[in-house]
Amino acid sequence: MTDSKYFTTTKKGEIFELKAELNSDKKEKKKEAVKKVIASMTVGKDVSALFPDVVNCMQTDNLELKKLVYLYLMNYAKSQPDMAIMAVNTFVKDCEDPNPLIRALAVRTMGCIRVDKITEYLCEPLRKCLKDEDPYVRKTAAVCVAKLHDINAQLVEDQGFLDTLKDLISDSNPMVVANAVAALSEIAESHPSSNLLDLNPQSINKLLTALNECTEWGQIFILDCLANYMPKDDREAQSICERVTPRLSHANSAVVLSAVKVLMKFMEMLSKDLDYYGTLLKKLAPPLVTLLSAEPELQYVALRNINLIVQKRPEILKHEMKVFFVKYNDPIYVKLEKLDIMIRLASQANIAQVLAELKEYATEVDVDFVRKAVRAIGRCAIKVEQSAERCVSTLLDLIQTKVNYVVQEAIVVIKDIFRKYPNKYESVIATLCENLDSLDEPEARAAMTWIVGEYAERIDNADELLESFLEGFHDESTQVQLQLLTAIVKLFLKKPTETQELVQQVLSLATQDSDNPDLRDRGYIYWRLLSTDPVAAKEVVLAEKPLISEETDLIEPTLLDELICYIGTLASVYHKPPMSGPPIATSSVQMGAVDLLGGGLDSLMGGPSFAAPSAVMPQNLGAPLGGGLGDLFDLAGGVGTLSGSYVAPKTVWLPAVKAKGLEISGTFSRQVGSISMDLVLANKALQVMSDFAIQFNRNSFGLAPAAPLQVHAPLAPNQSVEISLPLNTVGSVMKMDPLNNLQVAVKNNIDVFYFSTLYPLHILFVEDGKMERQMFLATWKDIPNENEAQFQIKDCPLSADAVSSKLQGSNIFTIAKRNVEGQDMLYQSLKLTNGIWVLAELRIQPGNPNFTLSLKCRAPEVAQHVFQAYETILKN
Repeated sequence: MTDSKYFTTTKKGEIFELKAELNSDKKEKKKEAVKKVIASMTVGKDVSALFPDVVNCMQTDNLELKKLVYLYLMNYAKSQPDMAIMAVNTFVKDCEDPNPLIRALAVRTMGCIRVDKITEYLCEPLRKCLKDEDPYVRKTAAVCVAKLHDINAQLVEDQGFLDTLKDLISDSNPMVVANAVAALSEIAESHPSSNLLDLNPQSINKLLTALNECTEWGQIFILDCLANYMPKDDREAQSICERVTPRLSHANSAVVLSAVKVLMKFMEMLSKDLDYYGTLLKKLAPPLVTLLSAEPELQYVALRNINLIVQKRPEILKHEMKVFFVKYNDPIYVKLEKLDIMIRLASQANIAQVLAELKEYATEVDVDFVRKAVRAIGRCAIKVEQSAERCVSTLLDLIQTKVNYVVQEAIVVIKDIFRKYPNKYESVIATLCENLDSLDEPEARAAMTWIVGEYAERIDNADELLESFLEGFHDESTQVQLQLLTAIVKLFLKKPTETQELVQQVLSLATQDSDNPDLRDRGYIYWRLLSTDPVAAKEVVLAEKPLISEETDLIEPTLLDELICYIGTLASVYHKPPMSGPPIATSSVQMGAVDLLGGGLDSLMGGPSFAAPSAVMPQNLGAPLGGGLGDLFDLAGGVGTLSGSYVAPKTVWLPAVKAKGLEISGTFSRQVGSISMDLVLANKALQVMSDFAIQFNRNSFGLAPAAPLQVHAPLAPNQSVEISLPLNTVGSVMKMDPLNNLQVAVKNNIDVFYFSTLYPLHILFVEDGKMERQMFLATWKDIPNENEAQFQIKDCPLSADAVSSKLQGSNIFTIAKRNVEGQDMLYQSLKLTNGIWVLAELRIQPGNPNFTLSLKCRAPEVAQHVFQAYETILKN
């Protein structure tokens, strides 16, 4: 009879009956009762009341019963931690059982019981199992160390389990080696600063030996570990490649992709003149092609990875164009990905084949696919110059079909073709103008508007065409409005007499009737250019356009190199690096509604509001707004007193494993009005490092190096150097998430490396941040109440005076102090380098170590970070 009978009972008083059965003397009855308990647990009934009775059943030699009891234990240990301690003795006994299956089962269950109270009792049994004579027990114990590390990292380090794990890499059994590598990789991921997988040629040799004999998932862990190794020269790289290559013919696609990752990485070190390099390229193509015969979901993952590989080394698949031709029954996500790769592989040799395919696709029924196919024809024209004429005639044929979405896509790509090949295909403009009325998508309307404006002198009724667009100006999308504004200004500069009214109309629509700041700004600039210097306007607006490049959607090279290291992971499907790792070189977060550079300071200082455009450029635009803004970036030299601003201890920002042996640790400090980044560069590689340089990505407060990174002598292996890099706040500004995120690129003679770090906001608190009392009062009232944020600062046993002087050391100034009903109230102000003021009210109850902090600011997103600064300063 099957086990389904255990799921059918719904009697009342069941718990009482089960309790009796669990305490029965008959073994068979006990086993039946435990099965019923597990069945109830599985369907969501609470059977935790039976915990002591089930735990008593652990004392048995029956492996099946033991497994069931352990299953129950894992489920309920968290909710019954005190009871779970009862099971500890049994674990200890089971870890010494003569049967290796029971020893392994005990150690596996130990790792799954996430109860802090009992972890220390499990250290001894685990230590024995790590040195067990049976490899099955050792491999299970290796994984248990990673689980235990997740619960209590300090305990694992103190007990020396990490060193034991490192020793297991030299184990004679390949499965033990694979699990040890997996456990160390898992631990290293959560602690990037620890150099756990310290690989050297000897350990690499052991891993490669184990590679041939362990299970497929073991092979993946070992290959991923190999990918993080830096061979000392091209001979070692070639030797590793030769031993990894047989994995390319593995049946598991994950093993294949992990092997491809290792080979792609180590090919960087091989000279292209080597015969072996050519052989390796040929060997890489067949496994990638084979992946495309799997089911659609796997195909998609393979295609996303192939997309990266083709961008890095197109020569691998240059003769395999046909496998990327779309099949009629491919799902849409596979079709679109194949199209993308077809364009990347398109060349003069295969363009005829590709174009014939694309023309076929453009008559399909799937709208998204047809759009992408039409766009692909345009990309081919731009990529392969010899095919441009054929592509344009193909696009014209498609426009003649009068299928709305085909026509619109064709117009969008023809605009790009005009940009790539000026004065070559303009004869088709008349055909495009015929389809003007059918355009209803913003991108197509914007492209057509651009064409009419750019070639206005060749189109007799250009003014009428643009006027027809202008009628519904406010209903158009921003993209079309911006193009329309520019197109009409171009038309005016080419035919000034006929279009004066039209240009007046569009400028007033853009500047006076629009809420969009981009459109208004562009309108004002054109208005002022035209009214002050029409000749200059002509030079700016009608300037020669640079030719567009072949591939506009290529991934930036440093990011591509990084993504190649993540082949076979989610990062390679999303084409974004994991967040825990180094950041993408550019952030996709755009500036929000708060202008972090202006920060509402104008209204505090009584600065002028922006007037409507006059015919003449305002004379005082060069002068500082409102007089009080003077030195916006606090560059005039601050106040010349040494401020004792709190400096956090240095932490590792870039571990050596992620930067080919370069380890960077650091912190930020502010002294006498100047900010610095205090760095320690350590060389943990086997070669000398030199030619250091540093660059910051755009960030919320414009932080940038004020001087080059000065490393006076080359950095020898195992040497480190301390550097204080002065910073200023005049760099490019872009709002980051989180606000204090700083993305850094460091270059040396080996490579470029990326990392991101969070800087404490108090390094941006300037020395002249003490506001006048009256100004404080007026500003507090002026800032809306919804901008107020409240925070609790806990466990800070300081008096009001001690708090005040401690905060003043970091440029948070107390303006007034009152005592209200026995509470000390401190009113404080601080100013950030970009001119944003933050006002604070700190409530301190004598004898109570918890304070209440209220913050008001015109840019509410800084409040959380200012609160963190308060906590950091007061608690250190």
